[in-house]
Amino acid sequence: MISLGDVYHVVTATVPLYVTMILAFISVKWWKLFTPDQCSGINKFVANFSIPLLSFQVISSNNVYKMSLKLIYADCIQKLLAILALTLIIKISARGGLKWIITGLSLSTLPNTLILGIPLMKAMYKDEADALLPQIIFLQSMIWYNLLLFLHELDAAIPARTMPATPPSQGTGESETSQELQSKEEEEAEHRPGRKLRILLILTKVGKKLIKNPNTYATFIGLIWSSIHFRWGVHMPDVVNQSITILSSGGLGMATFSLGLFMASNSTIIACGPRMTMVAIGLKFLVGPALMAVASIVIGLRDTMLKVAIVQAALPQGIVPFVFAREYNVHPAILSTGVLLGMLIALPVALTYYVLLAL
Repeated sequence: MISLGDVYHVVTATVPLYVTMILAFISVKWWKLFTPDQCSGINKFVANFSIPLLSFQVISSNNVYKMSLKLIYADCIQKLLAILALTLIIKISARGGLKWIITGLSLSTLPNTLILGIPLMKAMYKDEADALLPQIIFLQSMIWYNLLLFLHELDAAIPARTMPATPPSQGTGESETSQELQSKEEEEAEHRPGRKLRILLILTKVGKKLIKNPNTYATFIGLIWSSIHFRWGVHMPDVVNQSITILSSGGLGMATFSLGLFMASNSTIIACGPRMTMVAIGLKFLVGPALMAVASIVIGLRDTMLKVAIVQAALPQGIVPFVFAREYNVHPAILSTGVLLGMLIALPVALTYYVLLAL
């Protein structure tokens, strides 16, 4: 059973997050230190520097040769079930669309494993959790955050198709900009027959955006370095390692700071209203663990590995999806509420699952 010392370690890991959030909140709400543009700039820094470098650290430090295939399969099936369920709900309700799939996927299947999960799961399941948690964090950073970015870019590209084309400049005598040329090419493509061509045009645009995204490079370079390091024992030069650590170590702290800034910019801390708050809590603490339980049982996870998979799915909402949601303006209020309330009730919820699974 979890001791008081273990609870202390969990509290020690979570309290600094609240300190960071509170400082960010009062710096805008009371002290007026940051303008909205500056708050947006801080979030952009986190999205384009801190998170990619943090992803690189997480991926490069995981031994890809010792990963559990069953855990990978279960994790993939959980995400697939979530996407299918969310798509079906949206089809039936005829509301939302891709934005709601992104938000639902973030809430139900992307827990805050890195900060809260490590001390809590180690307290519950000792060495077994110590072996499995790095793999779960690796899968999030390597696969699911990149999938989330793809969906965000896809959503941004689809509404952009409905916007009016930029009017050509008149009387300037200057050559057309690349943006105007692109608009003309897209407009010409619209008049060509075939839905496949339009889809290809959208996917090409999304691909170009992802190629420019620092997180794409960070994840694949991290995977390559992990393969080299754990295969041949090659170590990264200290000067490179320290340079990465300086920027990445504050990644989650800066993400939490950005969350506090966003909360201060709204009229209420719970910005999405009571109804959506209950939906967010239900997706996080009921739907997510249920989908993971189904996926794990189907794949054949048993004993402690099954328990670790289910309990980690019941951890609160991750902060990184909020950063992406704010960057792309896709329901950040719902995700900020999920993070805030999730951390408040994370310990009792996780303990409840721990006790139930021990029966």
